[in-house]
Amino acid sequence: MSPMRSVGVLLAAGAGRRMGRPKALVEAADGEPWAARGLRVLLDGGCDEVLLVLGARAAEARTLLAGPLSDPRVRATDARDWAEGLSASLAHGLAAALEADADVIVVTLVDLPHLRPEAVQRLLAGAHRGTLAQAFYDARPGHPVIIGADHAPALIDALGASHADRGARAFLAVNGAAEVDCSDLGGGDDVDNAVRASGAPAGSGE
Repeated sequence: MSPMRSVGVLLAAGAGRRMGRPKALVEAADGEPWAARGLRVLLDGGCDEVLLVLGARAAEARTLLAGPLSDPRVRATDARDWAEGLSASLAHGLAAALEADADVIVVTLVDLPHLRPEAVQRLLAGAHRGTLAQAFYDARPGHPVIIGADHAPALIDALGASHADRGARAFLAVNGAAEVDCSDLGGGDDVDNAVRASGAPAGSGE
């Protein structure tokens, strides 16, 4: 059997209204864009190809990320209906991954600057076309999420039919996604959740 082809999907389409700019344009204190780090984490974690899903101010994001996008393993794709929310961007990314002949799709968010490649590696270990799995941190669901290609069409349909913009959450629960403990690796919270947990006002958002 040929090895499973894994395609990462980094969701970075939102306008980041609470932050005041799209998260695809945010840079860390060291000057590295969050999106560049997310792409690197997925590649270092074992993805054969990574798709960057853009939306708000996509042209500016492509300019900022010209270096990472020059890697032949990385490709940007624009979600035309990104303004409808996370579910629409996720559906676009999943469809693009299937078109890229993915057997396994690794999904994560741009606003996870502390996510580590080891978490991607842990979830990819033994993954196949029938896998559904999600990283958990201290018993709380987080990222990355693994969507086997056999499940992707049904998830795309579910995202289009749902009136709740909650991404894959309900689909994973109903279909018994495996819970992979990554508590020892940290990095499970997006920036919104991390700020809320500290008791401070949320500083970013779609």
